[in-house]
Amino acid sequence: MTYCVGMVLDKGLVLMSDTRTNSGVDNISTFRKLFHWTVPDERIIAVMTAGNLATTQAVISQLEERTKAPAERDNCLIKGPTMFQVATEIGRLLRNTVEEVQRANGDSGKSRFTATMIVAGQIKGMQPRLFMIYPEGNFIEASWDTPFFQIGETKYGRPILIRGYDKDMSFEDAVKLLMVSFDSTLKANLSVGLPLDLLVIGKDDFAATHEHRVTAEDPYFDKISSGWGNALRSAFHSLPPYSFAEKG
Repeated sequence: MTYCVGMVLDKGLVLMSDTRTNSGVDNISTFRKLFHWTVPDERIIAVMTAGNLATTQAVISQLEERTKAPAERDNCLIKGPTMFQVATEIGRLLRNTVEEVQRANGDSGKSRFTATMIVAGQIKGMQPRLFMIYPEGNFIEASWDTPFFQIGETKYGRPILIRGYDKDMSFEDAVKLLMVSFDSTLKANLSVGLPLDLLVIGKDDFAATHEHRVTAEDPYFDKISSGWGNALRSAFHSLPPYSFAEKG
């Protein structure tokens, strides 16, 4: 399974994904789900994927035009004039890929081989933007009312994001918030797993402001995990006790 989060801040964008894929409990692998492309001083575009691995890899391959020689490549990520048009093209590729695979598998392929994507980035002269793309190819855009998107196993880490998010928060605090959200998800669902990939995109940087892979040996993530557990227990015990004798 998967857990990915994309978040919009005043300062830019923060993205994090896990890397676990599984088919049953005894067939577990690691695959990257966070990709980004950069044109120096002009744009940076990132994509996170969740769903059927073959479907998402096919879409990424088409985006990178791997069937063409490097000199012949002219993809939408590099040439799209706006982030809206980039999201539209990625949605088209996703929809066509899903439909093609489902059609090839007949009745057994219906409602299978689906995928969802988060697209984030900035093109020079425009604001950073964040989109969530559905298997049908349609998409929605983040706003200050809905400043983050999740795909995959979303329910375990969502309450933490809702309570902790602030659009004015620093990148460092946003990363800390995401790590708490991911730690809670890892504790609750074995289909999400380390390593985690982190990408921070500062407004008008048009490059990766910060990249990091969080492994099982990462000392900061270990501190976050143990510290959050201890803080929860402390907060729980500090709450007023319930009494059977109380009425009303």
